[in-house]
Amino acid sequence: MRVCVKPHGFYAYPDVVVVSGESRFLDDEKETLLNPDVIIEVVSPASEAYDHGRKFDLYKALESLRAYVLVASDRVHVDLYSRLPDGRWMLTSADSLDASLALESVNTQLKLSGLYENIDFPLN
Repeated sequence: MRVCVKPHGFYAYPDVVVVSGESRFLDDEKETLLNPDVIIEVVSPASEAYDHGRKFDLYKALESLRAYVLVASDRVHVDLYSRLPDGRWMLTSADSLDASLALESVNTQLKLSGLYENIDFPLN
């Protein structure tokens, strides 16, 4: 689903979007979401810097956004940015299939073993 960051006029198609509560849309077409709680992006080595940098800076303008998750596609590694009550963002990273990350805004655990199930990475 497309997401709009209204203050910047920025549109993106995240890999996964989670909304708790009622969805708000840009118009009656209901194609552009305005209030995601969680955005998850699968990042490649080529997109990693942009997803961690400029794209995240734009997403931060979404008042509804409570968590931004970046899942590496080339290795077992997940970064979770969580918005704190004072508006600052906290980074929690995990790089083990035994690890899980708490998505507190939607009351769930993100298990890395589930994210990377049946994925084999080439040996370097």
